[in-house]
Amino acid sequence: MKHRRLRSFARQSMCDGVGVGSVHLSQPILTASGTAGHGVELGKYFDMSQIGATVVKSLFAEQWPGNPAPRVHPAPAGMINAVGLQGPGIAAWAEHDLPQLEQANTKVVASIWGRSIQEYAQAAQMMAVLGKRIIALEVNLSCPNLEDRGGIISHDALLSAEVINAVMVECRLSGIPIWAKLSPNTDRVIEVASAVVEAGAEALTLVNTLLGLLVDPETAKPVLGNGGGGLSGRAIHPVALRTVYDVRKALSSVPIVGVGGVSSGAQAIAMMQVGASAVQVGTASFARPDAPMMVLNQMHAWAKKHGVTSWSDVINQAHR
Repeated sequence: MKHRRLRSFARQSMCDGVGVGSVHLSQPILTASGTAGHGVELGKYFDMSQIGATVVKSLFAEQWPGNPAPRVHPAPAGMINAVGLQGPGIAAWAEHDLPQLEQANTKVVASIWGRSIQEYAQAAQMMAVLGKRIIALEVNLSCPNLEDRGGIISHDALLSAEVINAVMVECRLSGIPIWAKLSPNTDRVIEVASAVVEAGAEALTLVNTLLGLLVDPETAKPVLGNGGGGLSGRAIHPVALRTVYDVRKALSSVPIVGVGGVSSGAQAIAMMQVGASAVQVGTASFARPDAPMMVLNQMHAWAKKHGVTSWSDVINQAHR
């Protein structure tokens, strides 16, 4: 079946690109890790080269099977998932998916995950050899830590900093900018954000999913094969906005990429107003695969209506 691709209206706008630290993006919209696949899966719905970048699904150093099915289930105003970061491994991704992304002239932000400092370092080492083929490396810190401290890594400021430091060591010679993706499931987000920036993260991605659970009342069993999962979609948008706002207020100069429940241009604009330099669109793509382009087009329509010619006039507007 042939899909009709949504066209970009960005050229009709006077707005310039945006900067996330040392990374320049021609447009302020990116896909979100875990929602756009590992390659050009969304390319049949819109020209992926016309958005700022695609953030690929988080990759483990080796092939990883993920969690038992069912893995995804609808939730009120969103969805809950426990896919378990299934992936082909970095080597296979670099051999098969990355060339297709390059052929599509798509800017790529790679994402890595691990369960220990050593596993993150191994993944970073494998990404570092790719050099300029990726524009940034997003470090997904919302993973369970299987070392002696337990818990989710990004709930521990010291451990999060140690992971970023290990990644920095592996990527220093390559010059790949490091973005740290943090969890909203803690009251220590600002503490963790400060720690990873001090450790070398150039930017922050805020936020990942919220911990959640859905139960089938007919069986009294969780609807997901793994039990609980991560809640995403429109329901978490206020949480994401609040997190970006608070971190921006505490860390006035750190670049932030906002993500969480964005399904319209107005929501993306709000994310920039509270402190994000760029915005990722994720769960909305499951209902409408061309959602990143739709949101971007709506942002440019909003800018034209309000006489905005530079996104810098929008970024941090709520703090001025």
